Amino acid sequence: MGMRRRGRELALQMLYQHELAGNNVETIVTSFEELQQAPAATREFAAVLVRGTIGRRDEIDARLAEQADNWRLDRMAAVDRNILRLAMYELLFAPDTPPAVVIDEAVEIAKRFGSERSSQFVNGVLDGFLHRGQPAR
Repeated sequence: MGMRRRGRELALQMLYQHELAGNNVETIVTSFEELQQAPAATREFAAVLVRGTIGRRDEIDARLAEQADNWRLDRMAAVDRNILRLAMYELLFAPDTPPAVVIDEAVEIAKRFGSERSSQFVNGVLDGFLHRGQPAR
């Protein structure tokens, strides 16, 4: 598994923890054991993703709500919602990663952490977002 995939997976786990427990992002970053055991580049990438996603969560959630017409964010599975937030952060605010790579990574992470249908759902929402021409890069 590549460094960036592992970083995204760790970021997802921290976003999930933040949503469920409501802990401060810095507390999560400094106390998440799996993150601390990861190589420095992976730790750095994951921390940037989680801080950025949480820092822009309101804007990301508004964009997701526009895209996921038939799904209220609070009705989505927590894992799917946080995979989408993470991917939307990268699509909107991390122009160094090509959109196709962001979507592919999100789909693969959904296969690993989500339900049987998560990968299809994540792919559909993100693909629809891209085809609406939304990314403000």
